[in-house]
Amino acid sequence: MTNITLSISEQRYSKMKKHTELKWSDVARRAFEKKLLELDLVNKMLKNSEFTEEDAEAIGHKIKARIRKRLEQRSTKG
Repeated sequence: MTNITLSISEQRYSKMKKHTELKWSDVARRAFEKKLLELDLVNKMLKNSEFTEEDAEAIGHKIKARIRKRLEQRSTKG
């Protein structure tokens, strides 16, 4: 098994030290495993997709424009 080193803030470390009942390496290991399973699922779903990065950007711009319009309408009403 491979080892890795993580850096965390002193504040976070102080909070972690209060919970000696937890094995923090197990918590991290489970979080890594969960994220990897999520990524595997996304990769499997997108394997045959024709959706491009440009498509994603275009949709993102449309969503932002609609949100901006909605916020502008709210600010003129209030």
